[in-house]
Amino acid sequence: MPDPNPKRPADRCDDGAGRLRPVIDRNRCEAKSDCVEVCPYDVFEIGTIDAATRSSLTWVGWLKALGHRGRQAFAVRAEQCHACGLCVEACPEKAIKLARA
Repeated sequence: MPDPNPKRPADRCDDGAGRLRPVIDRNRCEAKSDCVEVCPYDVFEIGTIDAATRSSLTWVGWLKALGHRGRQAFAVRAEQCHACGLCVEACPEKAIKLARA
């Protein structure tokens, strides 16, 4: 049975921004935008990986990047992260983790 009083995102969040930051596993991300849509602090954007990043990918990561035209999620405003964890839960590839800044 669902929780009758689900917590709002702000109730889950750290008081101070930037203590934890999202780290995106480039070999897993498929740019599905779930993190962009769920983040209440506008931390993420979808962009294109550069050549240096592309060359550092594993074979599987390279194929995924190729299949998604090199597009992936980026934590462009990571310093605004309040560690609510919604992005971690929403990512279908499990490509996001929160780490100490």
